[in-house]
Amino acid sequence: MEIPSISSSLIPSIPEMGSVQKNSSSGNLKKVTQTFEDMLTTLNQSQAKSDNLVQQLSQGDNVDLHTVMIAMEENNVNFNVALGIRDKLVEAYREVMRMQV
Repeated sequence: MEIPSISSSLIPSIPEMGSVQKNSSSGNLKKVTQTFEDMLTTLNQSQAKSDNLVQQLSQGDNVDLHTVMIAMEENNVNFNVALGIRDKLVEAYREVMRMQV
C-alpha cells in the first residue's frame, strides 16, 4: 500500500491570528455603528412625527388627542432607550480606556 505525500496544496491556508482579530473587531465596530445610526434615525423620525402631530393639534386640525399623546409617549420611550444605549457605549469606552496594555 502506497502512502501519498502531503503537499502544501492540500492544507488550507491559515490566516495570521492578528489579521483575523482585526477583521472581526472592525466588523463588530461596523455593526455597533450601524445599530446606533439606525436607532438615531428612528428617534429622529419619532420626534418629527410627534412634533408634526402637536403642531397639527395646535393649529386646530382634525387630530385625535389620544393619537398625539401616544406619539409623544412613543417618542419619550425611544429617547430613553437612546440615552440608555449611549450611556452603555460611554461606559464600555471608559472600560476599554482603563485597560492596561
